[in-house]
Amino acid sequence: MRPLISICFAIVALVLSYSCKENKKVTEEKESQIQNEVTAKDILGNPDYLAISYGGYREVTRDIQPTIDELKEDMRLLSAMGIKIVRTYNVQLQQASNLMTAIRELKQENGDFEMYVMLGAWIDCKNAWTDQEPDHNVESEQNEAEIERAVALANQYPDIIKVIAVGNEAMVRWATSYYVQPSVILKWVNHLQQLKQDGKLSKDLWITSSDDFASWGGGDPSYHTEDLANLIKAVDYISMHTYAYHNTHYNPEFWGVPDNEEQLSDIEKIDAAMLRAKDFAMNQYRAVSDHMKSLGVDKPIHIGETGWATVSNGQYGAKGSKATDEYKEALYHKHLREWTNAEGISCFYFEAFNEKWKDSHNKNGSENHFGLFTLDGRAKYALWDLVDKGVFDGLSRNGNPITKSYSGNKEALMAEVLVPPLKREQVVPH
Repeated sequence: MRPLISICFAIVALVLSYSCKENKKVTEEKESQIQNEVTAKDILGNPDYLAISYGGYREVTRDIQPTIDELKEDMRLLSAMGIKIVRTYNVQLQQASNLMTAIRELKQENGDFEMYVMLGAWIDCKNAWTDQEPDHNVESEQNEAEIERAVALANQYPDIIKVIAVGNEAMVRWATSYYVQPSVILKWVNHLQQLKQDGKLSKDLWITSSDDFASWGGGDPSYHTEDLANLIKAVDYISMHTYAYHNTHYNPEFWGVPDNEEQLSDIEKIDAAMLRAKDFAMNQYRAVSDHMKSLGVDKPIHIGETGWATVSNGQYGAKGSKATDEYKEALYHKHLREWTNAEGISCFYFEAFNEKWKDSHNKNGSENHFGLFTLDGRAKYALWDLVDKGVFDGLSRNGNPITKSYSGNKEALMAEVLVPPLKREQVVPH
């Protein structure tokens, strides 16, 4: 009898084990199907799906890529603060494909984990980043392979990648090292749209290009070309960049303290200037919208980049526009989130974490300090309230628990905050 009983138990255990595995498989398939069904249309402009720009590079060179564990560490932090869409910039390096692996592993570890990606495909002109003269009328021979890599990733991770952006500031003429003509971006946007038509990409995948407001027709009329008009008609939405921060130096008319505010306290002058910075961004958004509508087009416009640096030893610092510190960054972040959330606009705020490769020869250059977190995991002033609420408890970066910048000493922080110059004393660059 005992051998028979043992056999019966073994059969029951085998059946139960198989049943559990099948149930788990069905559950995972259902979760994957649900997240597959979430589309760009559902998440872009939805305040429940906050967006951010993300690189995650920790060293002075991108030759040292963030590991999958480091990427997972960052995704947990961003998820804790309500971020559900991250924007990447190219597919040439391992960061993009490793990020997909990291997100997929996090989803497998926790069925409730939710993170989507706006995947950037980098576009260059011929001779970009070489010792030869860039040819802005001919595209790089590398572009085709970059688009192919983006397509392959989008097909491999349809539950994660919801947008492909063709190029990053690839049409704006101040990008003198690499910019291309709108016809190049149009060519690749049309190519991707055709792949959707042919069933070789998900029909729900949205295609755009992420570029400066001027490149989308919101500035100099010289950008108003037939190719741009056709591009606006071809993309699923417009992803525009706006940087009041840089314009505190290049176009400072909005930034200086006007005569009627000179009697205000220092903090009131700063607060008023940051409201003007918000208005600056809103006006650039409206300018792009107006140009789009002048073409008879009405489609979503989202903000692919906007941000505010917290350190600068250059033209935005104490010897320049005096725009740079954590207090101003916090105000700008708050203003932009409130405006875009209320208006149904996605804002891929720039950026999640400081990255020191961007100005590798100048550690205090502003480009290294746009993050809401420092490299070692200190939350800047914009996120102090989240630290107080405990949303980062148990999480870390580079082995460091998440703490406040300035050790939480607001008096020390404010001691470094500078008042914008008086408008009547401003020096306007030529």
